[in-house]
Amino acid sequence: MPGSVPLPPTAVDDTAPSPVPVSGPAHLLRVTLLMAGSCLPILGAVLIAPVLPKMQDHFASTPGAKALVPLALTVPALALALLAPFAGVIVDRLGRKRLLVVATLLYAVFGTAPLYLDSLGAIIASRALVGVAEAAIMTCCTTLIGDYYSGHRRVKYLALQTMCASASATVFFVLGGALGAAGWKAPFWIYAVSLALAPLMASALPSPAVRAATAGASVETAGVQVRRPFPWRQLAGICALTFFGAMVFYTVPVEMSYLLDDLGVESTGVIGLATAIASAATVVGAITFARLKRSPDPMLPAVFAVCAVGFGVMFLAETAPLLVVGAVINCVGTGMLLPALLTSAMSRLAFEDRGRGTGLWMAAFFGGEFVCPLVLLAVESAVGSLAGAVGVLGLAAALVAAGLLAVRRRAGAVDPRPLPEQLA
Repeated sequence: MPGSVPLPPTAVDDTAPSPVPVSGPAHLLRVTLLMAGSCLPILGAVLIAPVLPKMQDHFASTPGAKALVPLALTVPALALALLAPFAGVIVDRLGRKRLLVVATLLYAVFGTAPLYLDSLGAIIASRALVGVAEAAIMTCCTTLIGDYYSGHRRVKYLALQTMCASASATVFFVLGGALGAAGWKAPFWIYAVSLALAPLMASALPSPAVRAATAGASVETAGVQVRRPFPWRQLAGICALTFFGAMVFYTVPVEMSYLLDDLGVESTGVIGLATAIASAATVVGAITFARLKRSPDPMLPAVFAVCAVGFGVMFLAETAPLLVVGAVINCVGTGMLLPALLTSAMSRLAFEDRGRGTGLWMAAFFGGEFVCPLVLLAVESAVGSLAGAVGVLGLAAALVAAGLLAVRRRAGAVDPRPLPEQLA
């Protein structure tokens, strides 16, 4: 049967030289635009968090406002998780650059909509549309990184993407709080920044070309024309890991203030400092991953183990400083975890599948982000404390690490996707 003919290893070309220049002003601008675009979904996730109480007061007379106002913060992530796979399909069919430019323009339109909307329902609807634009932007930016770069350079820029996202979260939170002093609508002006990014993306980002080794939807092996199937089975495993990894990744940013409050820390300054230290540890983890220059899959058991150790220290912590130490350990692990998972997914995808595969990966990640507080709330009600829920998640992370290690040993611990390309 034709479908049983194995595909050649060149179906996923991870060792070829990067198809675009990797130095010079044009390269620097290209990387800057991709990183800026990758930060836009983070902007949507945290910018208005500081003004939610003011929004709550403004819409106090609206039925159900207590439940609806928080949705203004979380609904973009839900929309992103649900729509990223469809964005991935569109990316592969219409092209990465074209969709990125259009989505970046729409991001400004939808993001600034609350400035002139008075209905809470309409504002939440506009926020859902922000999530639609974010799904396209994040999928396109990540796919373009995979298109432009290969080998260690790809690892480097995917790690840089994590670093920029983690650092921007802190910046946007502070910026949202500062602008919020002028009123709850003021932070929404920041969404207009994408109007400046869109024309630069249109002019500075090259349209990627299909590499010769993956130019067709089929390959020829031993004289037999074989249609190359989408790697559903391989991608399903990494997406399942990513869904769980997203819960691990977001636990500290989402729950740190509550854990500190349970220990008697009420100062917002101290809470903010602790969160900033944890964010810095995430950046350190991403830098560490990029510098190790190793294939991602062999690292995943150790990375999950580091995250588990951090959760364990947080569970046992009876003082704020020890809690921060545990959070730092965990965030060093999560800083390595995100680029490791994303690089592993990218290594499984050929050019013509990269948009769809990236969309599926994004759906898994942001789906895990959305359910993270819900899962912890459910576990907290079962075990009696938030610290206990974090401990349970740490145990789960340790079990995942052990399972991955056992699978690797059974498979002979040989990674089929080496990353031999050296950084310039």
